[in-house]
Amino acid sequence: MSTGGHALVQALEALGVEVAFGLPGVHNLAAWKAFPGSSVRLVGVRHEQTAGYAADGYARATGRLGVALTTTGPGAANVVTAVGEAWASHSPLLVLATDVPSTLRRPGVHRGVLHETVDQAGFFRPVTKAQHRVESVETLYAAVVAAGREAMTHPRRPVYVEVPTDLLSAAASIPSGPPDDAAPVPAPEVDALLRALAQSARPLVWAGGGATASGAGRAVARLAELLGAPVLTSYGGRGLLPPDHPCLVPLPPHVREAGDLWDAADLVLVLGSDLDAMNTQGFRQPRPPVVVTVDLAEPVNVVPDVWVQADVAPALDAALVHLSTPRAPWWQRPAGRELHAGPETEFLAAFEAGLPDDVVVVADMCVAGYWYGGFARVRQPRGLAYPVGWGTLGFGFPAGLGAALSGRPAVALVGDGGFLFACGDLATAAQEQLPLTTVLVDDGGYGMLAYDFTKDGEQPVGCDLEPPDFVALARAFRVEAREVRVEELADAVAAGVASGRPNLLVVKAGYTPPPNTSPRWYRAMS
Repeated sequence: MSTGGHALVQALEALGVEVAFGLPGVHNLAAWKAFPGSSVRLVGVRHEQTAGYAADGYARATGRLGVALTTTGPGAANVVTAVGEAWASHSPLLVLATDVPSTLRRPGVHRGVLHETVDQAGFFRPVTKAQHRVESVETLYAAVVAAGREAMTHPRRPVYVEVPTDLLSAAASIPSGPPDDAAPVPAPEVDALLRALAQSARPLVWAGGGATASGAGRAVARLAELLGAPVLTSYGGRGLLPPDHPCLVPLPPHVREAGDLWDAADLVLVLGSDLDAMNTQGFRQPRPPVVVTVDLAEPVNVVPDVWVQADVAPALDAALVHLSTPRAPWWQRPAGRELHAGPETEFLAAFEAGLPDDVVVVADMCVAGYWYGGFARVRQPRGLAYPVGWGTLGFGFPAGLGAALSGRPAVALVGDGGFLFACGDLATAAQEQLPLTTVLVDDGGYGMLAYDFTKDGEQPVGCDLEPPDFVALARAFRVEAREVRVEELADAVAAGVASGRPNLLVVKAGYTPPPNTSPRWYRAMS
Protein backbone atom coordinates (compact mmCIF):
# COMPACT_ATOMS: atom_id res chain seq x y z
CA MET A 1 0.00 0.00 0.00
CA SER A 2 1.25 3.46 -0.90
CA THR A 3 1.17 5.92 1.98
CA GLY A 4 1.66 9.61 2.53
CA GLY A 5 5.29 8.79 3.28
CA HIS A 6 5.63 7.32 -0.22
CA ALA A 7 3.93 10.41 -1.65
CA LEU A 8 6.51 12.60 0.10
CA VAL A 9 9.44 10.58 -1.20
CA GLN A 10 8.05 10.42 -4.73
CA ALA A 11 7.55 14.17 -4.67
CA LEU A 12 11.26 14.54 -3.86
CA GLU A 13 12.06 12.24 -6.77
CA ALA A 14 9.89 14.36 -9.05
CA LEU A 15 11.90 17.39 -7.94
CA GLY A 16 15.12 15.64 -8.93
CA VAL A 17 16.35 15.36 -5.35
CA GLU A 18 19.21 12.90 -4.97
CA VAL A 19 20.25 13.50 -1.35
CA ALA A 20 18.31 14.41 1.81
CA PHE A 21 19.49 14.80 5.39
CA GLY A 22 17.50 14.05 8.49
CA LEU A 23 17.03 12.50 11.89
CA PRO A 24 14.28 9.98 12.61
CA GLY A 25 11.69 10.54 15.30
CA VAL A 26 8.53 8.80 16.36
CA HIS A 27 6.41 11.16 14.26
CA ASN A 28 8.27 10.83 10.95
CA LEU A 29 9.05 7.11 10.82
CA ALA A 30 6.44 6.52 8.12
CA ALA A 31 8.46 8.80 5.85
CA TRP A 32 11.72 7.04 6.67
CA LYS A 33 10.14 3.69 5.78
CA ALA A 34 9.41 5.01 2.28
CA PHE A 35 12.99 5.93 1.33
CA PRO A 36 14.48 2.42 0.82
CA GLY A 37 14.24 1.54 -2.85
CA SER A 38 13.85 5.18 -3.93
CA SER A 39 16.41 7.20 -5.86
CA VAL A 40 16.90 9.57 -2.90
CA ARG A 41 19.81 8.88 -0.57
CA LEU A 42 18.70 9.70 2.98
CA VAL A 43 21.64 10.51 5.23
CA GLY A 44 20.92 10.14 8.93
CA VAL A 45 22.67 12.75 11.07
CA ARG A 46 23.14 13.06 14.83
CA HIS A 47 21.47 16.45 15.29
CA GLU A 48 18.76 18.26 13.35
CA GLN A 49 20.90 21.39 13.09
CA THR A 50 23.39 19.29 11.14
CA ALA A 51 20.59 18.22 8.80
CA GLY A 52 19.94 21.88 7.98
CA TYR A 53 23.58 22.82 7.59
CA ALA A 54 24.36 19.75 5.49
CA ALA A 55 21.40 20.50 3.21
CA ASP A 56 22.68 24.07 2.91
CA GLY A 57 26.24 22.93 2.15
CA TYR A 58 24.93 20.58 -0.53
CA ALA A 59 22.79 23.35 -2.06
CA ARG A 60 25.67 25.83 -2.13
CA ALA A 61 28.07 23.34 -3.69
CA THR A 62 25.66 22.17 -6.38
CA GLY A 63 23.05 24.88 -6.93
CA ARG A 64 20.42 22.22 -6.39
CA LEU A 65 17.67 21.89 -3.81
CA GLY A 66 18.84 20.95 -0.33
CA VAL A 67 16.45 18.88 1.78
CA ALA A 68 16.27 18.56 5.57
CA LEU A 69 13.82 16.16 7.22
CA THR A 70 12.97 16.59 10.91
CA THR A 71 10.49 15.34 13.43
CA THR A 72 8.03 17.39 15.48
CA GLY A 73 8.52 20.09 18.13
CA PRO A 74 12.09 20.02 19.46
CA GLY A 75 13.30 18.28 16.31
CA ALA A 76 11.90 21.06 14.17
CA ALA A 77 13.17 23.73 16.56
CA ASN A 78 16.70 22.32 16.43
CA VAL A 79 17.01 23.05 12.70
CA VAL A 80 15.93 26.71 12.86
CA THR A 81 19.44 28.16 13.27
CA ALA A 82 20.71 26.36 10.19
CA VAL A 83 17.65 27.44 8.22
CA GLY A 84 18.31 31.04 9.27
CA GLU A 85 21.80 30.87 7.81
CA ALA A 86 20.42 29.42 4.56
CA TRP A 87 17.75 32.12 4.41
CA ALA A 88 20.20 34.99 4.89
CA SER A 89 22.54 33.49 2.28
CA HIS A 90 19.80 32.74 -0.30
CA SER A 91 20.24 28.96 -0.24
CA PRO A 92 17.35 26.90 -1.64
CA LEU A 93 16.27 24.51 1.13
CA LEU A 94 13.16 22.41 1.56
CA VAL A 95 12.52 21.80 5.25
CA LEU A 96 10.08 18.92 5.86
CA ALA A 97 8.87 18.68 9.45
CA THR A 98 6.13 16.60 10.98
CA ASP A 99 3.49 17.90 13.38
CA VAL A 100 1.27 16.16 15.94
CA PRO A 101 -1.58 14.08 14.47
CA SER A 102 -4.26 16.18 12.80
CA THR A 103 -6.91 14.34 14.85
CA LEU A 104 -5.35 15.69 18.07
CA ARG A 105 -4.58 19.23 16.99
CA ARG A 106 -6.73 22.11 18.19
CA PRO A 107 -5.61 25.42 16.66
CA GLY A 108 -4.12 27.79 19.22
CA VAL A 109 -4.38 25.27 22.07
CA HIS A 110 -1.60 23.28 23.75
CA ARG A 111 -3.04 19.97 24.89
CA GLY A 112 0.14 18.23 26.03
CA VAL A 113 0.51 15.92 23.03
CA LEU A 114 4.07 14.58 22.63
CA HIS A 115 6.28 17.26 20.98
CA GLU A 116 3.30 19.59 20.56
CA THR A 117 3.67 23.33 20.05
CA VAL A 118 0.92 25.87 19.54
CA ASP A 119 2.45 27.19 16.32
CA GLN A 120 5.39 25.17 15.06
CA ALA A 121 5.47 27.00 11.73
CA GLY A 122 5.98 30.18 13.73
CA PHE A 123 9.52 29.05 14.49
CA PHE A 124 10.26 29.34 10.78
CA ARG A 125 8.40 32.48 9.71
CA PRO A 126 11.37 34.84 10.13
CA VAL A 127 13.80 32.53 8.34
CA THR A 128 11.88 31.04 5.41
CA LYS A 129 10.45 32.32 2.19
CA ALA A 130 7.12 30.59 2.85
CA GLN A 131 5.50 28.13 5.24
CA HIS A 132 2.95 25.52 4.19
CA ARG A 133 0.87 23.03 6.14
CA VAL A 134 -0.41 19.90 4.41
CA GLU A 135 -4.07 19.47 5.27
CA SER A 136 -4.79 16.12 3.61
CA VAL A 137 -2.93 13.12 2.29
CA GLU A 138 -4.45 13.80 -1.14
CA THR A 139 -2.61 17.12 -1.38
CA LEU A 140 0.72 16.00 0.14
CA TYR A 141 2.52 15.14 -3.12
CA ALA A 142 1.51 18.36 -4.87
CA ALA A 143 2.33 20.47 -1.81
CA VAL A 144 5.88 19.11 -1.54
CA VAL A 145 6.52 19.55 -5.26
CA ALA A 146 5.20 23.11 -5.19
CA ALA A 147 7.27 23.97 -2.13
CA GLY A 148 10.45 22.60 -3.65
CA ARG A 149 9.89 24.63 -6.78
CA GLU A 150 9.18 27.70 -4.67
CA ALA A 151 12.50 27.31 -2.86
CA MET A 152 14.33 27.08 -6.21
CA THR A 153 12.54 30.10 -7.71
CA HIS A 154 14.56 33.31 -7.56
CA PRO A 155 15.19 34.82 -5.15
CA ARG A 156 16.06 31.40 -3.74
CA ARG A 157 15.48 30.80 -0.05
CA PRO A 158 14.25 28.02 2.29
CA VAL A 159 10.62 26.91 2.29
CA TYR A 160 9.03 25.08 5.22
CA VAL A 161 6.45 22.29 4.85
CA GLU A 162 4.62 20.85 7.86
CA VAL A 163 2.97 17.43 7.64
CA PRO A 164 0.78 16.02 10.45
CA THR A 165 2.23 12.63 11.32
CA ASP A 166 -0.98 10.69 10.70
CA LEU A 167 -0.96 11.76 7.04
CA LEU A 168 2.36 10.00 6.46
CA SER A 169 0.89 6.60 7.32
CA ALA A 170 -2.47 7.18 5.61
CA ALA A 171 -3.22 5.44 2.30
CA ALA A 172 -2.34 7.64 -0.66
CA SER A 173 -2.88 7.66 -4.39
CA ILE A 174 0.24 9.07 -6.01
CA PRO A 175 0.12 10.88 -9.37
CA SER A 176 2.04 9.26 -12.22
CA GLY A 177 4.38 11.16 -14.48
CA PRO A 178 6.46 14.26 -13.80
CA PRO A 179 4.92 17.55 -12.63
CA ASP A 180 3.99 20.13 -15.23
CA ASP A 181 6.87 22.23 -16.54
CA ALA A 182 7.20 25.78 -15.28
CA ALA A 183 6.05 28.60 -17.54
CA PRO A 184 8.75 30.13 -19.80
CA VAL A 185 10.43 33.32 -18.63
CA PRO A 186 10.30 36.31 -21.03
CA ALA A 187 13.56 37.82 -22.30
CA PRO A 188 14.92 40.62 -20.08
CA GLU A 189 14.62 44.27 -21.08
CA VAL A 190 18.15 45.70 -21.07
CA ASP A 191 17.88 48.97 -23.00
CA ALA A 192 18.26 51.12 -19.86
CA LEU A 193 21.28 49.05 -18.80
CA LEU A 194 22.94 49.57 -22.19
CA ARG A 195 22.29 53.33 -22.13
CA ALA A 196 23.81 53.64 -18.67
CA LEU A 197 26.90 51.66 -19.65
CA ALA A 198 27.36 53.74 -22.82
CA GLN A 199 27.45 56.93 -20.73
CA SER A 200 29.97 55.55 -18.22
CA ALA A 201 33.71 56.15 -18.49
CA ARG A 202 34.72 54.24 -15.34
CA PRO A 203 32.33 51.32 -14.81
CA LEU A 204 32.88 48.77 -12.04
CA VAL A 205 31.18 45.39 -11.71
CA TRP A 206 30.12 44.09 -8.30
CA ALA A 207 29.08 40.43 -8.57
CA GLY A 208 27.36 38.50 -5.80
CA GLY A 209 25.64 35.26 -4.94
CA GLY A 210 22.79 35.92 -7.35
CA ALA A 211 25.27 35.90 -10.24
CA THR A 212 26.64 32.60 -8.95
CA ALA A 213 23.15 31.10 -8.61
CA SER A 214 22.41 32.20 -12.17
CA GLY A 215 25.52 30.54 -13.58
CA ALA A 216 26.67 33.89 -14.94
CA GLY A 217 30.44 33.52 -14.57
CA ARG A 218 31.32 33.55 -18.27
CA ALA A 219 28.92 36.40 -19.00
CA VAL A 220 30.34 38.47 -16.13
CA ALA A 221 33.88 37.90 -17.40
CA ARG A 222 32.99 38.81 -20.99
CA LEU A 223 31.11 41.94 -19.96
CA ALA A 224 34.02 43.11 -17.80
CA GLU A 225 36.46 42.50 -20.65
CA LEU A 226 34.37 44.57 -23.05
CA LEU A 227 33.89 47.38 -20.55
CA GLY A 228 37.51 47.39 -19.34
CA ALA A 229 35.98 47.21 -15.88
CA PRO A 230 37.27 45.82 -12.58
CA VAL A 231 35.20 43.10 -10.93
CA LEU A 232 34.73 43.02 -7.18
CA THR A 233 32.97 39.99 -5.73
CA SER A 234 31.03 39.51 -2.53
CA TYR A 235 31.56 36.31 -0.57
CA GLY A 236 28.77 34.70 -2.59
CA GLY A 237 30.47 35.70 -5.84
CA ARG A 238 33.88 34.17 -5.13
CA GLY A 239 35.05 31.97 -8.00
CA LEU A 240 32.85 33.55 -10.68
CA LEU A 241 36.06 34.66 -12.36
CA PRO A 242 39.23 32.55 -12.05
CA PRO A 243 41.96 34.03 -9.82
CA ASP A 244 44.19 34.99 -12.76
CA HIS A 245 41.49 36.77 -14.78
CA PRO A 246 42.78 40.27 -15.62
CA CYS A 247 39.49 41.94 -14.68
CA LEU A 248 39.20 40.33 -11.25
CA VAL A 249 40.27 42.49 -8.33
CA PRO A 250 42.27 39.94 -6.29
CA LEU A 251 41.25 41.47 -2.98
CA PRO A 252 38.05 41.70 -0.96
CA PRO A 253 36.23 45.06 -1.05
CA HIS A 254 37.24 45.56 2.60
CA VAL A 255 40.82 46.39 1.58
CA ARG A 256 41.60 50.00 0.69
CA GLU A 257 43.21 49.16 -2.67
CA ALA A 258 39.93 47.51 -3.73
CA GLY A 259 37.74 50.13 -2.08
CA ASP A 260 39.57 52.89 -3.97
CA LEU A 261 38.32 51.39 -7.23
CA TRP A 262 34.73 51.52 -5.97
CA ASP A 263 35.27 55.15 -4.95
CA ALA A 264 36.72 56.08 -8.36
CA ALA A 265 33.98 54.43 -10.43
CA ASP A 266 31.33 56.60 -12.07
CA LEU A 267 28.97 53.62 -12.39
CA VAL A 268 28.68 50.43 -10.36
CA LEU A 269 26.86 47.51 -11.97
CA VAL A 270 25.52 45.33 -9.14
CA LEU A 271 24.87 41.77 -10.26
CA GLY A 272 22.83 39.63 -7.89
CA SER A 273 24.00 41.17 -4.62
CA ASP A 274 22.24 42.68 -1.61
CA LEU A 275 25.20 44.98 -0.90
CA ASP A 276 24.80 43.79 2.67
CA ALA A 277 26.57 45.14 5.73
CA MET A 278 29.24 42.43 5.90
CA ASN A 279 30.39 43.10 2.35
CA THR A 280 30.18 46.91 2.51
CA GLN A 281 31.82 47.56 5.88
CA GLY A 282 28.54 48.33 7.57
CA PHE A 283 27.07 50.22 4.56
CA ARG A 284 29.97 52.70 4.71
CA GLN A 285 30.86 52.52 1.02
CA PRO A 286 29.90 55.84 -0.60
CA ARG A 287 27.15 55.76 -3.17
CA PRO A 288 28.56 55.88 -6.71
CA PRO A 289 27.23 58.54 -9.14
CA VAL A 290 25.22 55.84 -10.94
CA VAL A 291 24.08 52.45 -9.64
CA VAL A 292 22.63 49.84 -11.98
CA THR A 293 21.26 46.66 -10.45
CA VAL A 294 20.46 43.39 -12.19
CA ASP A 295 18.50 41.16 -9.84
CA LEU A 296 15.13 39.47 -9.60
CA ALA A 297 14.74 40.70 -6.02
CA GLU A 298 14.06 44.36 -5.36
CA PRO A 299 17.19 46.13 -4.03
CA VAL A 300 16.93 47.01 -0.35
CA ASN A 301 20.19 48.72 0.63
CA VAL A 302 20.84 51.05 -2.32
CA VAL A 303 18.09 52.49 -4.51
CA PRO A 304 19.47 52.03 -8.04
CA ASP A 305 19.20 54.50 -10.88
CA VAL A 306 18.38 51.55 -13.14
CA TRP A 307 16.93 48.25 -11.98
CA VAL A 308 16.82 45.39 -14.46
CA GLN A 309 14.43 42.97 -12.80
CA ALA A 310 15.80 39.78 -14.26
CA ASP A 311 18.01 36.81 -13.57
CA VAL A 312 21.63 37.82 -14.04
CA ALA A 313 22.78 35.37 -16.74
CA PRO A 314 19.97 35.93 -19.26
CA ALA A 315 20.12 39.69 -18.68
CA LEU A 316 23.86 39.82 -19.38
CA ASP A 317 23.48 37.52 -22.38
CA ALA A 318 20.86 39.91 -23.78
CA ALA A 319 23.14 42.89 -23.18
CA LEU A 320 26.23 41.24 -24.67
CA VAL A 321 24.49 40.88 -28.01
CA HIS A 322 24.75 44.67 -28.34
CA LEU A 323 28.35 45.03 -27.13
CA SER A 324 31.28 44.15 -29.36
CA THR A 325 34.03 46.77 -29.12
CA PRO A 326 36.28 46.32 -26.08
CA ARG A 327 37.34 49.38 -24.12
CA ALA A 328 40.77 49.95 -22.63
CA PRO A 329 40.79 49.37 -18.86
CA TRP A 330 40.49 52.59 -16.88
CA TRP A 331 42.15 51.06 -13.80
CA GLN A 332 45.27 49.21 -12.75
CA ARG A 333 44.97 45.78 -11.17
CA PRO A 334 46.29 45.92 -7.59
CA ALA A 335 48.49 43.27 -6.05
CA GLY A 336 46.67 40.50 -4.22
CA ARG A 337 47.08 39.11 -0.75
CA GLU A 338 50.84 39.60 -0.92
CA LEU A 339 49.98 43.09 0.30
CA HIS A 340 49.29 41.37 3.64
CA ALA A 341 52.22 38.95 3.70
CA GLY A 342 52.70 37.18 6.98
CA PRO A 343 52.00 33.88 8.75
CA GLU A 344 48.31 34.11 7.78
CA THR A 345 48.97 34.27 4.04
CA GLU A 346 51.65 31.58 4.45
CA PHE A 347 48.93 29.38 5.93
CA LEU A 348 46.60 30.20 3.00
CA ALA A 349 49.30 29.35 0.47
CA ALA A 350 50.06 26.02 2.13
CA PHE A 351 46.37 25.17 2.46
CA GLU A 352 45.56 26.04 -1.16
CA ALA A 353 48.57 24.14 -2.49
CA GLY A 354 46.85 20.91 -1.48
CA LEU A 355 43.45 21.71 -3.01
CA PRO A 356 42.23 20.39 -6.37
CA ASP A 357 40.83 22.95 -8.81
CA ASP A 358 37.21 21.82 -8.43
CA VAL A 359 37.21 21.79 -4.63
CA VAL A 360 34.45 23.23 -2.45
CA VAL A 361 35.90 24.81 0.69
CA VAL A 362 33.36 25.27 3.47
CA ALA A 363 34.74 27.87 5.86
CA ASP A 364 33.47 28.48 9.38
CA MET A 365 33.28 31.69 11.39
CA CYS A 366 36.87 31.45 12.63
CA VAL A 367 40.01 33.48 12.04
CA ALA A 368 41.41 31.07 9.44
CA GLY A 369 37.98 30.95 7.78
CA TYR A 370 37.81 34.75 7.66
CA TRP A 371 41.19 34.85 5.93
CA TYR A 372 40.09 32.25 3.40
CA GLY A 373 36.73 33.96 2.82
CA GLY A 374 38.43 37.25 2.08
CA PHE A 375 41.69 36.31 0.41
CA ALA A 376 41.27 32.83 -1.08
CA ARG A 377 42.10 32.18 -4.72
CA VAL A 378 38.80 30.44 -5.46
CA ARG A 379 39.16 28.67 -8.78
CA GLN A 380 35.59 27.82 -9.73
CA PRO A 381 32.06 29.08 -9.04
CA ARG A 382 30.58 27.62 -5.85
CA GLY A 383 34.10 26.94 -4.64
CA LEU A 384 33.48 28.76 -1.35
CA ALA A 385 30.64 28.20 1.11
CA TYR A 386 30.82 30.79 3.86
CA PRO A 387 28.30 31.63 6.60
CA VAL A 388 28.35 35.38 6.10
CA GLY A 389 24.56 35.56 5.90
CA TRP A 390 23.64 35.02 9.52
CA GLY A 391 27.19 34.46 10.67
CA THR A 392 26.45 31.17 12.40
CA LEU A 393 29.46 29.78 14.24
CA GLY A 394 29.50 26.00 13.86
CA PHE A 395 28.46 26.03 10.19
CA GLY A 396 31.67 24.72 8.65
CA PHE A 397 31.92 21.06 9.57
CA PRO A 398 28.22 20.06 9.23
CA ALA A 399 27.81 22.04 6.01
CA GLY A 400 30.92 20.28 4.76
CA LEU A 401 29.15 16.95 5.20
CA GLY A 402 26.59 18.06 2.64
CA ALA A 403 29.20 19.49 0.29
CA ALA A 404 30.96 16.12 0.43
CA LEU A 405 27.99 14.59 -1.41
CA SER A 406 28.04 17.21 -4.18
CA GLY A 407 30.25 15.18 -6.49
CA ARG A 408 33.11 17.65 -5.96
CA PRO A 409 36.02 17.34 -3.52
CA ALA A 410 35.11 18.99 -0.22
CA VAL A 411 37.25 20.51 2.53
CA ALA A 412 35.98 22.13 5.72
CA LEU A 413 38.10 24.85 7.32
CA VAL A 414 37.12 25.26 10.97
CA GLY A 415 38.29 26.51 14.35
CA ASP A 416 38.45 24.62 17.60
CA GLY A 417 35.42 26.42 19.10
CA GLY A 418 33.01 26.05 16.19
CA PHE A 419 33.98 22.46 15.45
CA LEU A 420 32.72 21.36 18.86
CA PHE A 421 29.20 22.55 17.98
CA ALA A 422 28.69 19.49 15.78
CA CYS A 423 31.59 17.15 16.48
CA GLY A 424 29.10 14.36 17.23
CA ASP A 425 28.49 14.17 13.52
CA LEU A 426 31.92 12.68 13.08
CA ALA A 427 29.78 9.59 13.58
CA THR A 428 27.78 10.53 10.47
CA ALA A 429 30.97 11.09 8.48
CA ALA A 430 32.28 7.70 9.53
CA GLN A 431 29.06 5.75 9.06
CA GLU A 432 28.29 7.25 5.65
CA GLN A 433 31.99 7.35 4.65
CA LEU A 434 31.63 10.93 3.48
CA PRO A 435 34.72 12.13 1.58
CA LEU A 436 35.33 15.25 3.67
CA THR A 437 38.74 16.55 4.74
CA THR A 438 38.43 18.82 7.77
CA VAL A 439 41.26 21.22 8.59
CA LEU A 440 40.94 22.39 12.19
CA VAL A 441 43.00 25.39 13.29
CA ASP A 442 43.32 25.15 17.06
CA ASP A 443 44.24 28.46 18.69
CA GLY A 444 42.97 27.41 22.11
CA GLY A 445 39.80 29.46 22.17
CA TYR A 446 37.58 31.96 20.39
CA GLY A 447 40.41 33.83 18.67
CA MET A 448 38.23 36.43 16.98
CA LEU A 449 36.50 37.33 20.23
CA ALA A 450 39.82 37.54 22.07
CA TYR A 451 40.97 40.03 19.45
CA ASP A 452 37.87 42.14 20.10
CA PHE A 453 39.09 42.51 23.67
CA THR A 454 42.83 42.92 23.07
CA LYS A 455 42.51 45.50 20.30
CA ASP A 456 41.06 47.82 22.96
CA GLY A 457 43.71 46.92 25.52
CA GLU A 458 41.32 44.78 27.56
CA GLN A 459 41.79 41.35 29.08
CA PRO A 460 39.79 38.68 27.21
CA VAL A 461 36.94 37.14 29.19
CA GLY A 462 35.36 33.80 28.29
CA CYS A 463 37.52 33.33 25.20
CA ASP A 464 39.99 30.68 26.40
CA LEU A 465 38.90 27.08 25.87
CA GLU A 466 40.35 23.92 27.33
CA PRO A 467 40.66 21.87 24.14
CA PRO A 468 40.12 18.14 23.87
CA ASP A 469 42.61 15.96 22.08
CA PHE A 470 41.02 16.48 18.68
CA VAL A 471 43.04 13.72 17.06
CA ALA A 472 41.97 11.20 19.70
CA LEU A 473 38.37 12.47 19.47
CA ALA A 474 38.21 11.85 15.73
CA ARG A 475 39.85 8.47 16.04
CA ALA A 476 37.26 7.49 18.64
CA PHE A 477 34.72 7.85 15.82
CA ARG A 478 37.00 5.81 13.54
CA VAL A 479 37.88 8.88 11.49
CA GLU A 480 41.50 9.19 10.39
CA ALA A 481 43.20 12.14 12.11
CA ARG A 482 46.60 13.64 12.74
CA GLU A 483 48.27 16.86 13.79
CA VAL A 484 50.30 18.65 11.12
CA ARG A 485 52.53 21.72 10.89
CA VAL A 486 51.82 24.45 8.34
CA GLU A 487 54.77 23.32 6.21
CA GLU A 488 53.20 19.84 6.04
CA LEU A 489 49.70 21.08 5.29
CA ALA A 490 49.74 21.02 1.48
CA ASP A 491 50.70 17.35 1.27
CA ALA A 492 48.34 16.43 4.10
CA VAL A 493 45.35 18.16 2.48
CA ALA A 494 46.12 16.61 -0.90
CA ALA A 495 46.39 13.14 0.66
CA GLY A 496 43.20 13.64 2.67
CA VAL A 497 41.21 14.64 -0.40
CA ALA A 498 42.70 11.82 -2.47
CA SER A 499 41.76 9.24 0.17
CA GLY A 500 38.05 9.66 -0.52
CA ARG A 501 37.37 9.11 3.18
CA PRO A 502 36.56 11.36 6.13
CA ASN A 503 39.69 12.67 7.81
CA LEU A 504 40.75 15.41 10.20
CA LEU A 505 43.92 17.52 10.13
CA VAL A 506 44.74 19.62 13.20
CA VAL A 507 46.97 22.68 12.93
CA LYS A 508 47.88 24.36 16.20
CA ALA A 509 48.34 28.04 15.39
CA GLY A 510 47.03 31.46 16.30
CA TYR A 511 46.46 34.19 13.72
CA THR A 512 45.50 37.85 13.66
CA PRO A 513 42.06 38.49 12.09
CA PRO A 514 42.10 39.87 8.52
CA PRO A 515 40.96 43.29 7.25
CA ASN A 516 37.58 41.89 6.16
CA THR A 517 36.53 41.39 9.81
CA SER A 518 34.57 44.24 11.35
CA PRO A 519 37.13 45.36 13.99
CA ARG A 520 39.56 46.03 11.13
CA TRP A 521 37.26 47.66 8.55
CA TYR A 522 39.23 50.62 7.24
CA ARG A 523 36.15 52.69 6.44
CA ALA A 524 35.03 52.41 10.06
CA MET A 525 38.38 53.77 11.21
CA SER A 526 38.51 56.80 8.93
